[in-house]
Amino acid sequence: MSIKIRLARGGAKKRPFYRIVVADSRSPRDGRFIERIGSYNPMVAQDHPDRLKIDADRAKKLAALGADRVVLAMPAVRDIGEACDHVAACAQRLGLTS
Repeated sequence: MSIKIRLARGGAKKRPFYRIVVADSRSPRDGRFIERIGSYNPMVAQDHPDRLKIDADRAKKLAALGADRVVLAMPAVRDIGEACDHVAACAQRLGLTS
């Protein structure tokens, strides 16, 4: 079973809201998912704290277990992914993680 971290669309017509979910690659976009790890609301301002909420530690752990990070194609989420990679690399270099 291949798992992916991707967006599941919710909200009304012309008012999108996305959940960042971990799902089996064979599941439909808005269908069954394994775990919800965040949300993305493109309708709020760029600098609003509710625009993107993600459990970065959980996303990083799932990516390390082999989940395809399809959602990281989005610029806002890609920045968080790069920040997580940078923090993890620094922690590993300092010997804070095993």
